[in-house]
Amino acid sequence: MKRRICYLTGTRADFGLMKSTLHAIAADPRLQLELIVTGMHLSERYGNTVAEIETGGFDIAARIPVELGDASAASMAINLGSMLLGFVPVLQAMKPDLLLLLGDRGEMLAGALAAIHLGIPVAHLHGGERSGTVDEPVRHAITKLAHLHLVATSEARDRIVRMGERGEVVHVVGAPGVDGLVETPRPDRAALCQEAGFDPARPVALMVFHPVLQEADDAARQVREVLSAAEGLQVLALMPNSDAGSEAVRKELNMASEGGRVSLRTHLRREDYIGWLANADVLFGNSSSGIIEAASFGTPVVNIGTRQNLRERNSNVVDVPVDAGAVRAALSAAVANGRHVPANVYGDGQAGRRIVELLATTQLNASLMAKCNAY
Repeated sequence: MKRRICYLTGTRADFGLMKSTLHAIAADPRLQLELIVTGMHLSERYGNTVAEIETGGFDIAARIPVELGDASAASMAINLGSMLLGFVPVLQAMKPDLLLLLGDRGEMLAGALAAIHLGIPVAHLHGGERSGTVDEPVRHAITKLAHLHLVATSEARDRIVRMGERGEVVHVVGAPGVDGLVETPRPDRAALCQEAGFDPARPVALMVFHPVLQEADDAARQVREVLSAAEGLQVLALMPNSDAGSEAVRKELNMASEGGRVSLRTHLRREDYIGWLANADVLFGNSSSGIIEAASFGTPVVNIGTRQNLRERNSNVVDVPVDAGAVRAALSAAVANGRHVPANVYGDGQAGRRIVELLATTQLNASLMAKCNAY
């Protein structure tokens, strides 16, 4: 009998990172993959990215809509409760053998809370990492609810063991988002620039900037600082996620787009995003793709502000505060110095293979389910 693996996805970001691994799970004869889709995937405003899941041929077991509303701190907290109410009856009816979660977003925390109360084992990817914002305690909370830990780096593994998790259930697999990056068919620079109306002979910058919950009231000023620093560059910008402060970021980006300062996109297919990541002269903002994926192409990254604070860095990343002068200087240096030698602390591109093997062979017994600190 196949082991039934349920993956919960709420954003274009987590699905993009997991896409190749999800295909590997679905293709393994020992496993059966089902998806619960929620959050931004089901919103027209955020690109209705459930369509990308459907065209990928994945089995969507359930869709749990949430009211993204005014993208405030309060709505983020309320949505945790809404998602929990939606996940419990779905998981109760599905009865998967294991729930697979990635990262630190609220939907993952709600999924972990539902599963542990229903006696469903939880496997957590990308635990043990630091970020210094609200993401970090949420990530660690999911770690303490999870039964099987599939981590990206040795440093993350050591941290989870120090948190009291048993070493035998903490496995270094690498970051799934690194898998297949270099090999993925993608548009070249000329095609991308033509579509965006850019001159391929001039510097091109990819901008991905999300609000930080604790700094939501300052989000508008922050994005203005960042945009003013990029004057003179051809900028392809992505809309932010749905976190508190995102409305202010969206408003500033829309004004910049109307003024011809950026070419703005609500969503890019994974293949197109990888194309931009591989061909841009610099990525700037505060996306985890700058910390994790960009290094596989040697793309220079100007990481701005606190959102990725304390995460392990590759040599292509430069950290600057949200200050126009500092960002401008860093962008200028990044473009002038050019690409880095591709090298990535987050893995060798084989995470999916390791994840599939652990999902298929880990004993889902009472010992695994017995959550208690190892010290």
